[in-house]
Amino acid sequence: MKLFDLALIGFLVLSGCRPPSPRAPALELRLGEWPTYGGSYANTRYAPLDQITRDNVRQLRVAWRWRSPDHEVMVRAPHLETFANEATPLMMRGVLYVSTSLSQVAAIDAATGQTVWVHDPKVWTEGTPVNLGWVHRGVAYWTDAREERIFIGTGNAYLIALDARTGTPITSFGHEGRVDLTEGLGRQVDRHWYSVTSPPVVIRDVVIVGSSVQTFPLRRDMPPGHVRGFDARTGQQRWIFQSIPQPGEVGHETWEQDSWRAVGGVNAWAPMSADEELGYVYLPFSPPTNDFYGGHRHGDNLFSDSLVCLEAATGRRVWHFQVLRHDLWDYDIPAAPNLIEITVNGRRIKAVAQVTKQGFVYVFDRVTGRPVWPIEDRLVPQTTIPGEKIAATQPIPTRPAPFDRQGVRPEELIDFTPELREQALAILDRYDRGPLFTPPSERGTIAVPGVGGGASWAGAAADPATGWLYVTSVTQPHVLTLSQPAPGSTIAHRYVGRFQRLLGPGGLPLFKPPFGRVVAIDLNTGEHAWTAPLGDGPRGDPMLAPLNLPRLGWNRRGFPLVTRTLLYVAQQGRSISSRSAQDRPGVPIVTFATDEPTLQVFDKTTGVLLAQIELPANASGALMTYVARGRQYIVIPVGGSNIPAELVALSLP
Repeated sequence: MKLFDLALIGFLVLSGCRPPSPRAPALELRLGEWPTYGGSYANTRYAPLDQITRDNVRQLRVAWRWRSPDHEVMVRAPHLETFANEATPLMMRGVLYVSTSLSQVAAIDAATGQTVWVHDPKVWTEGTPVNLGWVHRGVAYWTDAREERIFIGTGNAYLIALDARTGTPITSFGHEGRVDLTEGLGRQVDRHWYSVTSPPVVIRDVVIVGSSVQTFPLRRDMPPGHVRGFDARTGQQRWIFQSIPQPGEVGHETWEQDSWRAVGGVNAWAPMSADEELGYVYLPFSPPTNDFYGGHRHGDNLFSDSLVCLEAATGRRVWHFQVLRHDLWDYDIPAAPNLIEITVNGRRIKAVAQVTKQGFVYVFDRVTGRPVWPIEDRLVPQTTIPGEKIAATQPIPTRPAPFDRQGVRPEELIDFTPELREQALAILDRYDRGPLFTPPSERGTIAVPGVGGGASWAGAAADPATGWLYVTSVTQPHVLTLSQPAPGSTIAHRYVGRFQRLLGPGGLPLFKPPFGRVVAIDLNTGEHAWTAPLGDGPRGDPMLAPLNLPRLGWNRRGFPLVTRTLLYVAQQGRSISSRSAQDRPGVPIVTFATDEPTLQVFDKTTGVLLAQIELPANASGALMTYVARGRQYIVIPVGGSNIPAELVALSLP
């Protein structure tokens, strides 16, 4: 146990979790806890636990299953339809805390899976939220050593503070326990177009909240994605960072034609990260609306598609880097950045690594914002669309190499048989295509990795002991097509875009495998260590079964978790249909099929698949692990939509 404690201390130091400072309280972590969405403020998705090893991992069994209280609500209100069950619980002092798709909050006994309390803010009575509808990813925990609070940003845009022991609202916080997030943004905001789906970050006594805003232009004045900090005790707004810069602010000149006045989006919808010792928070931002056409927003559009470092106490910008200028591809930064210490050419660096949809990892010194390896401005294809003016160059990392396919090259098409390749070429010829950042067109442009490709909000896992990063990604081509707004539309832009997933011959993927993968990257050198497919993939398809192919990987999101001993990945199920919500046109209601529902366990050094543990359903959210009453558990969110939403806990017998 002493060695275990020493390893934990080393992990906390590396991941930025420090003892309380005289200035403000900090989380006091106990052995085996999981205090934030990503396991630590650094969002490493790492735990220094070693009870489960390569020798006993095949003995993992379901210890308990917990069903979401959303089911009880939906029995009473059958018109409600949820998206995937994406929330990852926290574990502090033997209790799990988790949100649900309907923005309920529950406390659960970590050893038994029994419900301790449930708080229902009844946000479901106000109609389906914007973007992905009823979906939520988690809560935040805070303590000042006297009281404990749970914070949730809800689907209908309130910040709520609950007593962690009882689940009752903290009435001294905001107005009777909640703050209205549609107020204080500098514009009048319609609640129906503004939501929160990811957990806040709580640094010392500041609660930092992002937002979810639909990037498709559903109305002329979509809400802005400004990020704010609130007092953890009172709910008072302490500061605002204007993600669309106002006059006199850095970046204002990058919004030409006075587009800063009305353009919305540029929001941090994904989870955020923080370095508590530095007092810095790191924000991943999304594109502006209209996300496939920018004729109304000439310029680079800072801080869209940017990683921004703020001082958590004041909201002061410390540094930023824009990974994509004037976005036309919906290539928002989709995941929390990973904070990790690495050694490059003998120099120890407090680094931040940001994975992206376009298949790059951008690595910076998280104190100064300087790139660890050079990032070069390179010329990119230009557009012939009237009124559009896109960036001439984009910033391309020289290291690490891309972890996914980028752009369209005929030699990378599926070619298991000559017939399949010919059919794939015929599909290719229907659309415009080219290298990464080939702009959308009226004919339709193929984008690879694609709107839903590359890395996603599942993020990456980082091992602070080795400096390795484990990235899951999918190659998921989409066709981006521009057209004029529909007659009678309130959208004044010359074009709007739409995207459609592009399949290959007979519904197979269009490009070569692996279709979904995990890539191990040594951030000390910037080199890829290994790549492994995630899942069998469609090798049982009638067109492929006679070929006796190896594992091909599924082009479905994978959720990584790393411990001292092993790398775990679980994948989403297969989507089988999609339609619009009854009360919110444009919000998708997706149904899922259970397909190869396993927890895949890898040797984290070599990428060898060690075990596949059967699950009752596919993963739908990020994994976490902890120790309760002497046993290590791995908890996996599953289900949602047409499949019962549950937490499934695995442990050794």
